[in-house]
Amino acid sequence: MLERLANAALFQLGWFACVMGGDSLWLSVPLGALVIHLLWISSWAEEGRLILSVVIVGTLVDSALRWLGVLGFSDHSPLIPLWLMLLWALLATTLRHCLAWSARPWWRASVLGAAGGPLSYYAGGHLAGVQFPYGQLPTLISMGLLWALLFPLLHAMAPRLVGGEHE
Repeated sequence: MLERLANAALFQLGWFACVMGGDSLWLSVPLGALVIHLLWISSWAEEGRLILSVVIVGTLVDSALRWLGVLGFSDHSPLIPLWLMLLWALLATTLRHCLAWSARPWWRASVLGAAGGPLSYYAGGHLAGVQFPYGQLPTLISMGLLWALLFPLLHAMAPRLVGGEHE
């Protein structure tokens, strides 16, 4: 129980540092949260493949949304900013820990994704200055539909990439 609470707290701390600090020295906070997670709660040997896979999937998804003009960032890179990639890494750390309860039945992950995904983009977008060029409501509805599919997929990846079931 303590590990799940610590995992949730580390995720939230890292989330706020990413969206408030952007690509700055504040990135040391989510990096520190990842290191603490891997030293105290899990390990690189156990969750490294999961974290890397979720970062790749997330970077591809959010970069595609960027290319399609759904998300607007101030820089002109073809990929999403580093701070957003770190958010995906932090999310990966929650799949087997504080958010493990949402994996089964699958619809829990779908409902949580449909609600939590858009809320995270809404709050993070306002704090980090991410634009929604197609408008806020259409973007958030689209994000809800996307995350209703994406979050169960991430949960399905987790046991396959760590070689075991959720805790």
